Amino acid sequence: MRPSAPTSPRPPAATRTTRAAPAERAARAARTEPTVDDEPIVRWYWIGDHLGYLGHLLADHAVIALVPVLIGLLLAVPLGLACARYPRLYQPLSAVFNIVYALPSLAVFVVLIPYTGLATQATVMIPLTFYALAVLLPTTVDGLRAVPDSVRQAATAMGYGPWHRLTSVELPAAVPYLIAGLRVAAVSSISLASVGALVGRGGLGYLFVDGFQRTFPTPILAGIVLIAVLALAVDLVLVAARRLLAPWAVREKGAGS
Repeated sequence: MRPSAPTSPRPPAATRTTRAAPAERAARAARTEPTVDDEPIVRWYWIGDHLGYLGHLLADHAVIALVPVLIGLLLAVPLGLACARYPRLYQPLSAVFNIVYALPSLAVFVVLIPYTGLATQATVMIPLTFYALAVLLPTTVDGLRAVPDSVRQAATAMGYGPWHRLTSVELPAAVPYLIAGLRVAAVSSISLASVGALVGRGGLGYLFVDGFQRTFPTPILAGIVLIAVLALAVDLVLVAARRLLAPWAVREKGAGS
């Protein structure tokens, strides 16, 4: 009878358990460790804890975005009057502002930093003013050109001087065009202002940068909602202003539809 081949001794049960424990713990940790997929879309407690901060960013965003639109309007009216009176001016000015409007906002912000400083309102508001002017100048010119010559002649026959005719007849008739341009310029400016966070002054744009850096979606979603609410509120105010200042335009639109 041949002797059986020698077999290696099996490790004790305790040794097997000890060796398997690290692998089991690693697998268990992998199952329980939170991942990006486990992160809730919105952490409501964060919003509740930062209401004051969100309000401050919203106010700052409104100033940065809307003041350039108002400045653009103040510049667009006299420029539009000049272009309506001297048509040769319109094409060169329109081409210049269209080129400016096509420039990437972030690139313009960076170019201005050596002159206006980092994290200043001027760095963001100056380009936004030119963007608004690029939208408002054509609408101002179109509004002034839309006034019929018969209306101008009737105003002159009634004894209106050039200034009186402008303020009482021509500009009021151009109000629907001006407000249409303001609606586009305001919404565009509210959207572009958030890019200013990349140069230190962007209002609600800080929420996007913060959320992206921390892989934390709650600030990002809060910023999106607040920007949308601000844009909607401004648009509704402008629609109400159009109904108040140019009710005939609303009636004509309703009759045409």
